[in-house]
Amino acid sequence: MTTNTTTFLSSDFLTDIKTQTSDSHKKLESLPVSASILSPDMKIEDYVHYLNLMHDVHKNTEELVYPLLSEIIPDLEQRKKKHLIEEDLLFLNSNKTAASKVFDKTEMSVPFALGVFYVIEGSSLGGRFILKNIVTNPQLADDKGVSYFKGYGDKTGSYWKNFLNVLAEYEQNNNCANSIIEGAVYAFDSIYNHFGSIKK
Repeated sequence: MTTNTTTFLSSDFLTDIKTQTSDSHKKLESLPVSASILSPDMKIEDYVHYLNLMHDVHKNTEELVYPLLSEIIPDLEQRKKKHLIEEDLLFLNSNKTAASKVFDKTEMSVPFALGVFYVIEGSSLGGRFILKNIVTNPQLADDKGVSYFKGYGDKTGSYWKNFLNVLAEYEQNNNCANSIIEGAVYAFDSIYNHFGSIKK
């Protein structure tokens, strides 16, 4: 991993991927299930439903995407979050039994997988914002049941920047912007479809 962080973090590619995934991102956030956990009157059953959906996303990511990126992202193992969701569901007395497939591709290129991971890691930033809302629920007081949304805690910003740096450096070295962006759009759209297809 490079130490020349500023150069890569200001790359045109990082601006492009944010711009070109913006519509897919907004579409996902507009879904009722996404809005439900940002409601001041959030119900625990909505929260549990959301966690179950995200468990599918992370399970699928760890099975499909992680093996492709093990040589690319130095701290990849520390970024796993499926177990955090399982801890939260356990606290809420909810057992995740059946798992649904989120990504229908069985094979991905490394650049495409990096695009998918861009979306997964980006959700950690949003998670910090969501955390402020969910902790107002009395059942989620004292930091119980919120492990997933706590994410990397105070290190969330630096984890994100470190990932972006790796991503932009990889893109520059391999000239694969289109494939990475294609993977990111695919991830947003796949999660959107997943969120819309699984009922409480």
